[in-house]
Amino acid sequence: MNRPTEQVLVNCAVYDAVTDTAQSDQGVWIGPDGLIRAVGPVDDVLAEAGDTTVVDLDGGYVMPGLTNMHVHLSLGLPGHFGDEVHRSDQAELVLLMADSARRTLHAGITTARLVGESRYADFALRKAIDRGAVDGPRIFTAGHALCCTGGHGWDADALEADGADGFRKLTRQQIRAGADLIKVCISGGIAGQHESIDTPQLLDDEMAAVIQVAHDWGRKVTAHAGPADSVRRAVELGLDCVEHGYELTDEVTKLMAARGVWYVPTIVVSRCEQFFRDSGVPGWLMDRALAAGPRHWESLQLAIRNGVPIAMGSDMPPHAGYDETTATVRELEFMVEAGMSVADALKSATVRPAQWLGADDRLGTVEAGKHADLLVLRDDPTRDISALRTLRLVMKDGVVYRDDTNATGKARR
Repeated sequence: MNRPTEQVLVNCAVYDAVTDTAQSDQGVWIGPDGLIRAVGPVDDVLAEAGDTTVVDLDGGYVMPGLTNMHVHLSLGLPGHFGDEVHRSDQAELVLLMADSARRTLHAGITTARLVGESRYADFALRKAIDRGAVDGPRIFTAGHALCCTGGHGWDADALEADGADGFRKLTRQQIRAGADLIKVCISGGIAGQHESIDTPQLLDDEMAAVIQVAHDWGRKVTAHAGPADSVRRAVELGLDCVEHGYELTDEVTKLMAARGVWYVPTIVVSRCEQFFRDSGVPGWLMDRALAAGPRHWESLQLAIRNGVPIAMGSDMPPHAGYDETTATVRELEFMVEAGMSVADALKSATVRPAQWLGADDRLGTVEAGKHADLLVLRDDPTRDISALRTLRLVMKDGVVYRDDTNATGKARR
């Protein structure tokens, strides 16, 4: 089990997702409990910390670890990934997911929101990560996604139900298993062969049943959704978050903004042709995904323009290679290309997800009292979102899991 080391990070600038700037000549004091004890001018922090280990970051930029809000560690996409998941037994599945979790953490994602996994293996993995037995991001999980009979995700281990009572039961089952949130599929999508993106799949009483039970138990609900009308109906029923939103409209995004409904666009999934080819997905899936691209892009732009709260999520494996970076970083670059400011893009992957998850008292910023989930970059992320491509060090709870420059190995007292 890895344990945090009390240390002070020096020779660095700090971006904290509050001021939208990177403050130079800072020190970050990390306690033996993996929490940040102090952040501020380096001399002040060193004086407060006293005799402890000092780590020179060689002018690097420190920022909060990234949160990816749309992750499947047991990706059931038709093709190589799905085949490997479906033919694995329970032990093999957990090991596959553990490997994906490790790669996700090494890519700078220190927190992941899982939105549909297989055979409840995510709960075992979450426990193992929390105990330090497995390397991986901090996990918030929905357990299994919920769908109607034959609905989106039924062949990727989503649980099927029909009628309000059926969906109430499935929602309670996920909460019983330990779900932090509920994921429900209310329309068709890219990966369902016998549906189209704009196929409505849940009736109002079914959506309302999921939302009411989840809210009664203190859980939020996020929905896989494509067409604007399905999103509108769910928002009016009290939905908390929309995934994908392939075909949003000006009217619906304004309604989402007015109701405080969040959006996780996953824009990479409708523009990742090479990933689909490498994954061996069927031609119909790739054609549908790429054809959805222009309308999906317009949806993202409308959401940005109308002030919808947006959080970053990739749907692709967070660590997957994409344009010489990862799917996570490419998602953020696309968001900026679509019109989001660099400051908002950074917040969409740090402090804002922490707010949605109800964890902003302990995650999302570089502040005293919060978990030392930190990244070190070579370049300034406040100037260019692509600075995330210069990731050099990943720390979670004060433990270093990746250090490309061996800064921690050259620590001094």
